[in-house]
Amino acid sequence: MSAATAVLVLLTIGTFAFKSAGPMFIGARPLPARVQNLVDLLPAALLAALAAVSTFGVGESLVVDARAAGMVVACVALWRRVPFVFVILLASAATALVRQIA
Repeated sequence: MSAATAVLVLLTIGTFAFKSAGPMFIGARPLPARVQNLVDLLPAALLAALAAVSTFGVGESLVVDARAAGMVVACVALWRRVPFVFVILLASAATALVRQIA
């Protein structure tokens, strides 16, 4: 298991533990603000880590290839608040175009 995979697995387990432990241990009481902010940010951090590992990781090495162009296009499209279906289409088209050129 690579280090990136181990980190993702640990973060996934941690997120699950936070989400499931809340109702069991604190019931209807609200979490402290700092803890709630952390719990709210964990799923986004996990998704970003998964996207980065899927885009730039091959085996145990880092690679910058056509997928990086698709990631850049997707990030710009999301920043410009393009509907998600079009984000996927634009990123796929950019990746295919770079692969065709290279």
